[in-house]
Amino acid sequence: MNTLSMKLIFLGPPGAGKGTISKMVTERLGIPQISTGDMFRAAVKEKTELGLKVQAILAAGGLVPDELTIAIVRERLSWPDVRQSYILDGFPRTIAQADALAGFSELDAAVDFEVKDDLILFRLTGRRVCKACGAIYHKVTKAPKVEGVCDICGGELYIRNDDKEETVKARLKAYHDETEPLIGYYQKRGLLLTIDGSPDAETVYNAFISEIGRFLKK
Repeated sequence: MNTLSMKLIFLGPPGAGKGTISKMVTERLGIPQISTGDMFRAAVKEKTELGLKVQAILAAGGLVPDELTIAIVRERLSWPDVRQSYILDGFPRTIAQADALAGFSELDAAVDFEVKDDLILFRLTGRRVCKACGAIYHKVTKAPKVEGVCDICGGELYIRNDDKEETVKARLKAYHDETEPLIGYYQKRGLLLTIDGSPDAETVYNAFISEIGRFLKK
């Protein structure tokens, strides 16, 4: 498989494992993973013109508008480390963003990690995070030895706001309303690769490697 030119976006609902798989790809294949959060933080840290605008919006508690998000992505994709390959996680989220991306970068594939809503709810509402060291547990599939206590550092485990049931349901609704149409968008363009995201991360990663190799050779 030629990893020298692998420009990908990862699609899928919150909790589908996009971040986990993209980190595995980055570590094992050296392909940079870029999330919108990473891009915002990098732009702010570098004090670019766009970064200063983002900083002002976030400081005021606002949402970064489409046009600014698109400009940040365009700027980030001009950096030398991603000229040949990248994984975009969290962008595009809408058809308008996808149209904009097509204007300044040519994708090799859009990878959709399919996971049913009930499994997403199980995964996210059962997640527990250590306040001290950030270690992640699950009350069923990866329970700590002592309930509410981190095995690693003894820190307190808590439920992040994003993982509360009402929040997860709202995030899923937003995904279905705004982002899911991208599946059809990329399918029409012959760029869609669908992967079953329901097994464990290693199984999903191996399926992705196998399928993306065949997909890019077509």
